[in-house]
Amino acid sequence: MEALLLGAGLLLGAYVLVYYNLVKAPPCGGIASLRGRTAVVTGANSGIGKMTALELARRGARVVLACRSRERGEAAAFDLRQESGNNEVIFMALDLASLASVRAFATAFLSSEPRLDILIHNAAPAPGISSCGRTHEPFNLLLRVNHIGPFLLTHLLLPRLKTCAPSRVVVVSSAAHRRGHLDFTRLDRPVVGWQQELRAYADSKLANVLFARELATQLEGTGVTCYAAHPGPVNSELFLRHVPGWLSPLLRPLAWLVLRTPRGGAQTPLYCALQEGIEPLSGRYFANCHVEEVPPAARDDRAAHRLWEASKRLAGLGPGQDAEPDEDPQPEDPGTPSSRSSPLSEEPTVSEPHAIPHNSPDLSKVTHRIQVKTEPEP
Repeated sequence: MEALLLGAGLLLGAYVLVYYNLVKAPPCGGIASLRGRTAVVTGANSGIGKMTALELARRGARVVLACRSRERGEAAAFDLRQESGNNEVIFMALDLASLASVRAFATAFLSSEPRLDILIHNAAPAPGISSCGRTHEPFNLLLRVNHIGPFLLTHLLLPRLKTCAPSRVVVVSSAAHRRGHLDFTRLDRPVVGWQQELRAYADSKLANVLFARELATQLEGTGVTCYAAHPGPVNSELFLRHVPGWLSPLLRPLAWLVLRTPRGGAQTPLYCALQEGIEPLSGRYFANCHVEEVPPAARDDRAAHRLWEASKRLAGLGPGQDAEPDEDPQPEDPGTPSSRSSPLSEEPTVSEPHAIPHNSPDLSKVTHRIQVKTEPEP
């Protein structure tokens, strides 16, 4: 009996050590008030994205939930308004697998929103997406949703990000990037079978890290900074979505014990979006709210630039079309209530409550730091 109790105590102690050192996420600090600022979070109807949007809303930001499902997106927006007490949480339709949808979203957003301060690319389907009723796409669906769609969206919204600088772009990546390898001769070829999907997922996460790196180079000196963020092992819908039904009851308790909650997974993306003083680290990869070194393939500047050029081609951006011209007027001062027109779309694209504008603080004290991209050699 004593041996049994001792064994149980040792197991409990080991679990506590693992939980607090590997599972539990450090809380995000950063800017306390985001009143007068606007954030876009893709894939924000559940999981990490929803928790990220909740924290931004609690800090007073106007938050746009960019989601594929109207029903789930509008339900999430309603939940977040109720929980945060912030009426400026809205839904806008976005399907990252469709470049036409990405362009429609950008058009609607730019016509209705005068500001964009934070862009968080959270939508990141796991392996198995091609088995979810989308099996006949003539392209690499994982790369399209995880990288090409966000790449195009960033380019289309860059003019607005620049006019609202200092602003930030956060790309939610994964430790799976360490297993990635980009074959530029077959980047967009469809993948078949779970083994190819696992490889394609890792490749798309490597593309995320390289994209953040090259974007930082392209935007140096503009006041727009960008970061790749690893949320850690998270117990979200994606984890059990494609598990066989008979296995799910066995894995759920294990996932609860050893995986982070979606709220915990949101901490590093929030850190990258809100933490002051990390501007010189633009383009770097963050995990557990601090910079983490990446393997050589993820810090290869030549590969990053080559991916940039290939992504422009796959996204339909020809020479001289790095971004759409920003013909909209300059953003209003965050301290001034703004009138927002309805987005131009054949179908209703935006779901927005009647919000009572709240007074916004003076942001004139925000410091514009010099953008210096530094990275020590490992």
